Amino acid sequence: MIKEDIADILAHYTFNSFENFEFQAFGAGLIHGTYLIETGDAKFILQEFNNGVFQYPERISHNQRLVKSQGNDTFLPFQLPLPILNSNNKLITTVHGRLFRLFEFVSGQTIQEISELDQAYLAAKAYGVFAEWGKEIDTTQLQECIPNFHRLDLRFAKLQEVAAGKAALSKEDQAILDFYLNQKDLISAYLEFQAILPNRLTHNDTKINNLIFSHDLQKVEAVVDLDTLMSGFLMYDFGDLVRTVACSVSETSQSWEEIKVEIPVFEQLLKGYWGGIKTLATEEEAKSLLLAGEVMICIMGLRFFTDHLQGNVYYKVEYPEQNFHRAKNQMLLLQSLQENKVEIEKIWKAVTQS
Repeated sequence: MIKEDIADILAHYTFNSFENFEFQAFGAGLIHGTYLIETGDAKFILQEFNNGVFQYPERISHNQRLVKSQGNDTFLPFQLPLPILNSNNKLITTVHGRLFRLFEFVSGQTIQEISELDQAYLAAKAYGVFAEWGKEIDTTQLQECIPNFHRLDLRFAKLQEVAAGKAALSKEDQAILDFYLNQKDLISAYLEFQAILPNRLTHNDTKINNLIFSHDLQKVEAVVDLDTLMSGFLMYDFGDLVRTVACSVSETSQSWEEIKVEIPVFEQLLKGYWGGIKTLATEEEAKSLLLAGEVMICIMGLRFFTDHLQGNVYYKVEYPEQNFHRAKNQMLLLQSLQENKVEIEKIWKAVTQS
C-alpha cells in the first residue's frame, strides 16, 4: 500500500488527526496484512482484514464487542487489544471494498517457539487467566465466527466421507488413513465430554505467537489475535497449547524420527493453565485436560489429511505433498502423546489433585 491509501483509511478515525505519520509493514502474520503506524509519540497497528479466511467479519465484531462490554479488562494482568472504534462507531472500516482495523500498539516481542521452560508456563498461565476472566461473558450470546471449528466428530465424519469417494489410495496414503480412522475411541471419549462440559469463552488459537511478551520475556504483556473468540471448551485452548508448544518440532517438519511430545514442556503448560483456571474448572473440565492434546492434534491431522485427499483446496501448500506430510507429522505427535498416557496422567494428578 502507498501512504495516500493509508491516509484515506486513517481519516475514518477522528480521535487522532494523523496529519503526519510514518508506516511500515509489520510482523510475519500469514492471514492479515499488517502495518505499524507512527505519529508523534503514538504507535498503532493497522490491519487489513482477510475476509477470504474469515468469512463472517460481522460475527467477529459482535463477539469482540460483547467481550469488551461484559468483561472488565482492567482486572487482567495483561492487555487485550481489540479494534479501535472508527468515527461511525464500527470496529471494521471499509475503504474501496477492502476491510481494515486499527489497534493500539503493544510494546514487546513475540516468539515462535520457547527457549526456556518458563515461557511455556507463562504462556499457558496467560491463556488460563483469560479463560477465568471470561466467566462473566454470556457465552449464549457469542456467535460462531468459524462454524464447527473444533468439532472433532465432524472432522472425523468428513474424512470418512471424502475417503469413501476415493477408488484407490497409495500404500502411504492408506496407512495414514487407517491410523486416523482407528481413532474411534478418541472420538467416543470426546463426545462424552461434549455432552457434559460447560461452554466457556475460549480463544481457540492458543499458539505462543499469539502472545506479546515483555522484552525480557519475563511476563506476558498482551493476548492478541482475538478473531476466533467463541464459545467452546477449556480443553480446546489447552489442547492447542499442547499441540503447538509441547511438540519437539513444528507441524511442517519432516524429521519423522524427531517428532514427539516434550513431557517437561507438557508439565509446565499444565501447571500454568491450571494455575489460571483452577478456581473456575469443574471436575469434568479438569479431567478433559488429559485428553485435550489428543483431541486438538487429531483435529489438525484430520483436517490436513482430508485436504490432501481433496487436492489441497483449503490450506496453502508449497508443494503438492505438504498436507500429507503435515498429516503424518500430526499422526506421529498423536502417537507419542498416546504412548505417554501413563506419565501424562501422573503429571495431571500431581498438578490438579494436589
